[in-house]
Amino acid sequence: MTETEDLQLSDQAVGALMMALQKSLMEQSDIVPVIKGFKLQDSEAGLMVMNPPLVKFGNEESKEDDA
Repeated sequence: MTETEDLQLSDQAVGALMMALQKSLMEQSDIVPVIKGFKLQDSEAGLMVMNPPLVKFGNEESKEDDA
């Protein structure tokens, strides 16, 4: 039998998971495809999510310079 190494989520991966949950709740969408799409990489800090979800809020304003 081969030995397996226990892996843990890094703080960054936990944050990515929480962002996925927040985005899912805000958009009332399924979180499963987002989590299944995570690209994971092992690091000294633990598993890292290389493609974390982006959450945009509707109150963001774009600024234009007056000319």
